[in-house]
Amino acid sequence: MPTLFLYGFILWTVLHFGTVLVAAASPAPAGEAARNAPATVKVVANNHPEVLLADPRVHLDFGPERLILEDNLHPSMLVTRSGTIVVQSKEMVVSRNDGASWTRLPPTGLSLEGGVLQLRDGSILALDTFVRPGAQRDTGQGQLYFSTDDWQTLQGPVNITFDLPGVNFHGSTDDGGRPHAAVRLHRRIVELPNGDLLTTIYGWFTGDDEPVGYMSTMHKTRVVLVRSTNRGRHWTMVSTVAADRTAGTEGFNEAVLIRLNQGPRAGRLICQMRTGRELREATSDDEGRTWSLPSPRVYAELDVYRTEKWVEMFRGVKDKHGRLIENNPDELIGAVVDPDLQELRSGVLVASFGIRVPPRACWPRAGHPWNGNYFALSLDQGTTWSHVVRLTSGVLTAHYTAIEEMPDANRILYAYDLGDWSSGRGRSVFGRFVQIKIDGKATQ
Repeated sequence: MPTLFLYGFILWTVLHFGTVLVAAASPAPAGEAARNAPATVKVVANNHPEVLLADPRVHLDFGPERLILEDNLHPSMLVTRSGTIVVQSKEMVVSRNDGASWTRLPPTGLSLEGGVLQLRDGSILALDTFVRPGAQRDTGQGQLYFSTDDWQTLQGPVNITFDLPGVNFHGSTDDGGRPHAAVRLHRRIVELPNGDLLTTIYGWFTGDDEPVGYMSTMHKTRVVLVRSTNRGRHWTMVSTVAADRTAGTEGFNEAVLIRLNQGPRAGRLICQMRTGRELREATSDDEGRTWSLPSPRVYAELDVYRTEKWVEMFRGVKDKHGRLIENNPDELIGAVVDPDLQELRSGVLVASFGIRVPPRACWPRAGHPWNGNYFALSLDQGTTWSHVVRLTSGVLTAHYTAIEEMPDANRILYAYDLGDWSSGRGRSVFGRFVQIKIDGKATQ
């Protein structure tokens, strides 16, 4: 489920699959205390990349798995042009020696999940993820942080404003049934050639009243595009990227936005979004004023509706209402979560994502091989994804990942989490470098 609703997740999970959790692990405290409780077990990473779809032009060299943060989940990341690496989960760390060592930074109010970008002039902007009700109707307020010295110091927060016609900050509860008066910034910020900035918000607007199947007080979300002409101090809504009350189990959320900077499709915006089931993708060729219909993006035939591939593993498992999940279409399906996307300087596109099988029962029983973290490569500007790799398989993970290109071209750092919030089986953020080599021309 999207991080917009994380606050009630631990309690919900214990209630939802209580009998399974008791069988799988010792009982854990519920609610916020469980999410912040120290992990009781150190996580050991022993994952072997598996190529699911091979492009003969692609050659990958995987570095070793490296621990970045213990007792943390949900990584967000920035790599600057000098090679400084900033990773944030519950805590924030920085490395200035290619990940050989990490230094914890003092806590701030910033959640990098809202997006962070090094501008062409070298300065860095970071948006906190929460946008809360503004002083007037149809407005929101948020916070911006910035650094002008390669993250040696972080300044802010600066209060920023949003024009969001039709926004409904009180449109839904969180997944614990509590009020949640906020919409969310998520993932990437795009700098246009003229210096304007684009990013995405997900939340509720007028008409977004379709209940989520697994939590009747929570409603499906949409994704909208916003634009700033003054370096992030004020944002104006441009368009709705995707809204459909029939989409997935959650609507559209956890969006990632990129702009193609080269090749025949230079200027195209690509937005990938979570729905609670399949991943959806929309594109725009007019700076986001209009969008294609959001269509499913399926990598390497990893179809989350192929429930016959895991139904036997979950025979007899019941949901919180005592119903067998094998008979519940909201519980037995798979789900693609938290996509990330980046255009490398070579023009190659890299995508990362997690797959949950099933979307909630995967934590007490994580062993299905599809259950894990992935990345994919496109050599034709996102038309096809011809090389797909599973980085983790059948191990406990929250399925949140982040990718960034290092200063040396075509080398990425892939960050991912292992463990979960509350089972006592440990939780940590790891990373591994991947060198990408392409035979022949990388783009078309």
